[in-house]
Amino acid sequence: MQINWLLIGIGVTAAVVLLFRDWRFTVPALLLNYVALALFLAQQRFVEPDLTLLGFGLSTLVLVKLITGVAVTLILALTALTFSREYGLESLDEFGLAELRRAARAAQRQRATTPFQLSDYVLPFWAGVLALLASLTLPRIYPIGPSLAVDFAWYWLALTGLLTIATASDVLKIGLGLLLGASAIDLLYTAVVSAPLASGLNVVPLALLSLFNVLLALAIAYLAGLLYGRLKTLELNELYKAR
Repeated sequence: MQINWLLIGIGVTAAVVLLFRDWRFTVPALLLNYVALALFLAQQRFVEPDLTLLGFGLSTLVLVKLITGVAVTLILALTALTFSREYGLESLDEFGLAELRRAARAAQRQRATTPFQLSDYVLPFWAGVLALLASLTLPRIYPIGPSLAVDFAWYWLALTGLLTIATASDVLKIGLGLLLGASAIDLLYTAVVSAPLASGLNVVPLALLSLFNVLLALAIAYLAGLLYGRLKTLELNELYKAR
């Protein structure tokens, strides 16, 4: 049995997004997930290659997916960089500065006393195990795509995206889960629509699906800015404390 490394890449990168909390791990993992997914589309040949890049035949659809992955992760990375540091302090009065310093000292003490909590990863880990079991079982019980590989990929992306949202502790992590779910729908739609049409498929409607991912990333950045502007953090628990 031949190992499909692209399918493994899709699975591992989505698992990293589900398991880890630090955006320095999850955002690059999302980029690699987009790359692996685009190459998987090329491997499955849903759309026949219509251009040559560096000596390799690629379809316009695959190239659009690669560009989409870079654009989406760039938006999220800039969002994380912007809202993970202090800025605009000159507009605050001394009471605001004192409150920010107090919050920074409290966060520093918390990181020093609890640098790593295994309990933070228990729920995402077992959620990932359940998602893996479901992704291996559902393609055999309820196949939708043209192959088991496609069914596993979209089930896995959909389930990890849903569980990422359910276990998220900040706005950025919720956005990552939404983007994984959007990739699952994109993959399934591409596979189901392209299978009966073969080379006669018009890639423009499929490529337009990528625009939704970019718009979703921009919406996530906007919501992150709103939350940070009010609470100076992206953590969701602070939103409930503010009430």
